[in-house]
Amino acid sequence: MKKKHKIKVGISVGDLSGIGIEIVLKSFEDNRMLDFCTPVIFASSKMISHHKKILNIDTNIHGIDSLNKIVPQKVNLLNVWKEIVDVEIGKPDKNSGEYALLSLEKAVQALKNKQIDVLVTAPIDKHNIQSDTFQFKGHTEFLEEHLEGESLMILMSDELRVGLITGHIPIKEVAAAISPELIARKVQIMYESLVQDFGIPKPKIAVLGLNPHCGDQGVIGTEDDDIVRPAIEDIQKKGQLVYGPYAADSFFGNENYRSFDGVLAMYHDQGLAPFKTLAFGKGVNFTAGLNRVRTSPDHGTAFEIAGKGKAEFSSFKEAVFTAIRVFKNREEHIYLNQNKLQPQKEKKTQYSK
Repeated sequence: MKKKHKIKVGISVGDLSGIGIEIVLKSFEDNRMLDFCTPVIFASSKMISHHKKILNIDTNIHGIDSLNKIVPQKVNLLNVWKEIVDVEIGKPDKNSGEYALLSLEKAVQALKNKQIDVLVTAPIDKHNIQSDTFQFKGHTEFLEEHLEGESLMILMSDELRVGLITGHIPIKEVAAAISPELIARKVQIMYESLVQDFGIPKPKIAVLGLNPHCGDQGVIGTEDDDIVRPAIEDIQKKGQLVYGPYAADSFFGNENYRSFDGVLAMYHDQGLAPFKTLAFGKGVNFTAGLNRVRTSPDHGTAFEIAGKGKAEFSSFKEAVFTAIRVFKNREEHIYLNQNKLQPQKEKKTQYSK
């Protein structure tokens, strides 16, 4: 495989009143990060300078006015807007959400155009960012609309990968949304992601049940017996190592997750509550299933500590490294599959019939 340029990591800064800019600046304050990638922040030099001054962070920033001027070994900043934006750190308002969306839109456009290789998104406020052009429940849904493929939210750490069969929907709608087709699609997305994004040739996946104790044979609901179990059995017939349903209440507590490469939860809090208990601050949100790589830290905007210099940046830094690894794994997977040894035709001899 030919040697390629250092991976360009695009960064959207999230809500301007949150900790997004702080964790970005802290992550790249260490110049050794530039040995692994070329970062490109989508924001404005005035806004970044404002945060640097308040937070007393000395990260060197190289401003550019177009993406064809990206400089390796520099923390590049594309000036997406030039005007001074009136925001108070820690207090979200219309401006902080509006410019968070502008940063995100410009970064996603660059990702689609392959002007950056991967995208790492700092946290947004899902309410504050809503507008005529953003009517989504989060980053994942927005990206699915603008990129190719069907998304699967995966929260991951070194020891655990948890995907969601249903995402940002109300609890009262979860049972009605579960279907054999949906389970099959999400299993397939996770399976393909584990193969191409994480280099696991024969992944083993666990599926959690919907009801307490997987319904206790219909005493606490029939969905697990009527929908989930048959769907898993159909998937197993394809030769995939998919097992379940497992009762969610004991699955994580007894460390059963360590026996699997990936876990699929039926709904948001069923998977993310135990994940964040086990790995908060070290986890990464990865959007699988799309034709471009996107990651983010496993936390939110944390307005209550924004501007105080208290934000922990390890999750954001891990999101950067995860995006780089996934991008390289995808490239290697494509290369290996394009260059498989072709079976040679048997040469005929005078003794061949």
